[in-house]
This record gives sequence, structure tokens and C-alpha cells, in this order.
Amino acid sequence: QFADIDAWPICLDTQNSDEIIETVRRIAPVFGGINLEDIAAPRCFEVEDRLQDLGIPVFHDDQHGTAVVLLAALLNACRVIGRDPSELRVVISGAGAAGTAIAQLLRCVNFDQSTCVPVEDVVVCDSQGAIHKNREGISPEKEALLSYTNRHDRSGTVHEVLEDADVFIGVSKGGLLESDDIKRMAPKPIILAMANPEPEIMPDIARAAGAAIVGTGRSDFPNQVNNVLAFPGIFRGALDAGATAIDGTMKLAAAHALADAVATPVPEQILPQPMDRTVAPLIAEAVRRAAIGMP
Repeated sequence: QFADIDAWPICLDTQNSDEIIETVRRIAPVFGGINLEDIAAPRCFEVEDRLQDLGIPVFHDDQHGTAVVLLAALLNACRVIGRDPSELRVVISGAGAAGTAIAQLLRCVNFDQSTCVPVEDVVVCDSQGAIHKNREGISPEKEALLSYTNRHDRSGTVHEVLEDADVFIGVSKGGLLESDDIKRMAPKPIILAMANPEPEIMPDIARAAGAAIVGTGRSDFPNQVNNVLAFPGIFRGALDAGATAIDGTMKLAAAHALADAVATPVPEQILPQPMDRTVAPLIAEAVRRAAIGMP
């Protein structure tokens, strides 16, 4: 409905990576693109990566859709408070599908460095705290994060590494933070707490503690970070361009088009409303142009 694309859900009765991949390969000839949904980390990384040779876009929305909308929110939050995104100190809570994709997008991993300016300081935390080089027993996927995050090798709990941070990004669990966590951050921090149905911290608590801008994953609060803002337009643009994959340049174009869809961001509106039907065509055109190499 948002992007004028015929689509329907196919539910697979398996959680085995090989079976998912084999099934998608066999049904792929009838589709123009495939949107993977609700595949948990670390399985989602392997599944998506092994399906990139199908000749059609295969896109895991929980990873990249979330990251695109998050980047758009962060860009506009910076416009509101007059900050340079590259200079922010960011703490991400959650090292699964969404947290990893957000870290990659913020750090411009596998992106054209001429078009993507990385956020220099990003620390990713899981339930045990910051992921750092001296931590034992971390998975290969989390170890890979260290090649582009936590360049100062910070350690400690998420509460400890929030000291003087400019941005908190939550893709973890509800009720994680308290008022004092916001107070120990840098002045006027940006809080994007996306756990559902309960955010990592409720917006009223975050604002009362000094947060300049607060977003969540919920529709009953301002600044909902919702994947539906991104993936319809991304697929429309990819299909219009005849793209065989959705690459970093296309994701970046989608994020900037989404941010630009809000002409004058204010603290209570850094993103369009999720049901805004004008957004998908704007993203589609930006993604189409990026896919065919047009500025």
C-alpha cells in the first residue's frame, strides 16, 4: 500500500539457517525482492549474507530498516540541537540484529567513505556491559564489532559507559535506564529508546532528567522510530532501478531522504509520522538514483 508493490507474507516452519536459505532460493524466481523479517541474531547475518547472489534485492528489515530510520532520527536530532553527528559519542544498548546494523551504519562499515561520514565514537553494550577487547567469551559476531567500535576500549556496564555520552540508542529491554543515567550523560543528550512495548526509559523521565530529544518505538509517544518509514520506499526504489541488491549507498540515500522529509525538525518531531504516505515515494526516488549512480 505504501509503495504500490504486490507483496504477501510467507511463514516458514523452521529456525534452521540452511533450511531458510534453501527455501528462499527455491521460491526466489517468482519475486522481485525479498524482505526478511523476524530472524534473530546471529542467524540473521548468515541468512542474509548467503542470499545476496540471487540477483534480486534481499533485505533484512529488522537490521537495516531499523538502522536507516535511526540514522534519519539522529541526523534531524542533530539539526535541532546544532551538533555535528560525526562528533557524537554514542552508546548502543543491544548487540543483536538491529544494534549491529545501527553500529555499522553509524561507523560507515562497507560504505563509500566519500559519501558517508562516520560517527567517530560508538560503544556497543550487551546484557553484560560494553563489548571490549579484553572481555572473554564473546561470540564471533560480537568480536567482529570491535573492528569498528569502542576505539577507546571502554569497559563497564551500560550505566558506566554512559558517562558523558551524547547519545543513547536502545534496542534491548524495557526499563533499563533511570533518571540518574541520563543525568550522567553530556548536557542535552539524545535518547532513542526503542525497546517495545516498554522503552529503555520512559520519555517523561528522560526529559525531566535533561534529555533534549527523546524517541521511542511506540506510536503513542512523539518521534516513533518505525521501520515502516523506510522499507517500502527502499524496495520501490530498488525495483525501479532494477537493482540486484540493496547496498550501503542506497541505505544512506534512504536515511537522508527520510530526514529531509521533515522540513523543520523540532524536538517533538524529528521524523515523519509512520502513516505519512508521502514518505515512501521520496525515499524511493532517492534510492533509485543512488542505485543507478545519480547524485
